[in-house]
Amino acid sequence: MIDQQTSLRGGAARLPVRPRTGRFLVLAAVFVCAACGLVYELELVALASYLIGDSVTQASVVLSVMVFAMGIGSLLAKRLRCRAAVGFGMVEAALALIGGSSALVLYASFAWLGDSQYALVGFSLAIGVLIGAEIPLLMTLIQRVDRQDAGGAVADLFAADYVGALVGGLAFPFLLLPLLGQLTGALFTGAVNAAAGGALVLWVFRRDLTPRSRWLLVLANGSVIAVLATATVLVDDFERAARRAVYGDRVRVAVRTGVQEIVLTGADRDSLGLYLDGRLRVSARDEYRYHEALVHPAMNGPRARVLILGGGDGLAAREMLRYADVRSVTVVELDPAVTRLARTDPALSGLNGHAYRDPRVSVVEADAFTWLRADRGRYDVVVSDLPDPGITASTKLYSAEFYGLVAEALAPGGRLVVHAGPLGARPQTFWTVEASMRAVGLGTRPYRVTGRYTGLAASPDRGGGEDREREDWGFLLAGPGAAPRLAPAAGGPVPRSLGDRELREGARAADEARLPGLIPSTLVHPRYREDV
Repeated sequence: MIDQQTSLRGGAARLPVRPRTGRFLVLAAVFVCAACGLVYELELVALASYLIGDSVTQASVVLSVMVFAMGIGSLLAKRLRCRAAVGFGMVEAALALIGGSSALVLYASFAWLGDSQYALVGFSLAIGVLIGAEIPLLMTLIQRVDRQDAGGAVADLFAADYVGALVGGLAFPFLLLPLLGQLTGALFTGAVNAAAGGALVLWVFRRDLTPRSRWLLVLANGSVIAVLATATVLVDDFERAARRAVYGDRVRVAVRTGVQEIVLTGADRDSLGLYLDGRLRVSARDEYRYHEALVHPAMNGPRARVLILGGGDGLAAREMLRYADVRSVTVVELDPAVTRLARTDPALSGLNGHAYRDPRVSVVEADAFTWLRADRGRYDVVVSDLPDPGITASTKLYSAEFYGLVAEALAPGGRLVVHAGPLGARPQTFWTVEASMRAVGLGTRPYRVTGRYTGLAASPDRGGGEDREREDWGFLLAGPGAAPRLAPAAGGPVPRSLGDRELREGARAADEARLPGLIPSTLVHPRYREDV
């Protein structure tokens, strides 16, 4: 609380604006700085979720550390109250530089060091301390221009602060991300932050500054804006260099959609790599092993109508279309950019056998959960080819409620197959998926197949690891009531890598790794966690 007996004007020089104008300008600066502060916060959460995964954990880390740091910043700001104008100016310059560059540094640490967790915590602390220092200094400044009781000043400041936070929170997803992207959006926000803080102090409170302080603020804010502007000019080159560090030298396509980042590497279908949000989803080297194990056991029985949830790359559809008695294949894919690339990219369309040219294939661009709630169709085979349950955005697609919707969509004698992540690396996740399926009356048949060797980029659901000799893929074949028989499909094509022996060994290996007694995951109590 501001000490009412403390003289805030004393012998201070008269301000160059009227009190009412000065009060308006201080509140306008509070509004802008609050908007910028929330953008930094959301930027850290969004980028950490993309780079590290598990958005619930990353949001919790950022928010808790930042709120704690704001308390520390408020305490430290007490020492600056006697020089509130220059203190606020320097705090805003530091906040603009650190907040504006945070996304760039986080991405650089991920690309070249392979870990951005420590940088995330460091930026959350630094930004939180600086945001926390703003309000005590602004309280002093607003009473400097227009003496009022402390309660009225607090109400005005927090009203401007909350409205600014609302604008910043809405501007981030609806304006900054679509128009500027994560990196440029953060740099632009930092420049606005520096300009607003510097302008307030150098205009309204310039007579409170010594000549040395005035030039120091001009130099600090000008340098910060120059650094951020230079980084903005070079950001495209930086992104290309960072992508080469993450994906290698053969990046052909890099697209940021409203859902995810899509990267294609490799010169042709034999060297293709498909990455979604930095995670390797498809490697031409061994994708056939994954898709044959995913599709063919589920095709052992009636298979006229097939539903693929996810699988926009067209590779699961390719395997389905090898069966002459399949009459329709419906692909439900959230991101239309994935199916567009699967149709038009020469390497990816070649790898999927130009599946989308087949008249039996139809594509629905929708969230699988929402679409299943509205769909009234019945399918002989449902293939769940979705991101790993350890990725927070996907947990609802591995919930008991979701499998209840799938069970309703199965025709009599129908089968469901689910990719449930690597059984060897994350057995608890795998068996939680099985428990969630059993909770809605589905009988399950678990099995696993071996995947790629080390040396390829790590992925939380499909791949690789420098510390493991060979990764595996875990699957669950299920049907209403009793579990379906696990065998290659009768009357179908002969897979390259999958036969009776491989399925028997895969089922035996899965049973030996069983974890009993796990609780199903639900919408209100998700039990998956990304722990790669």
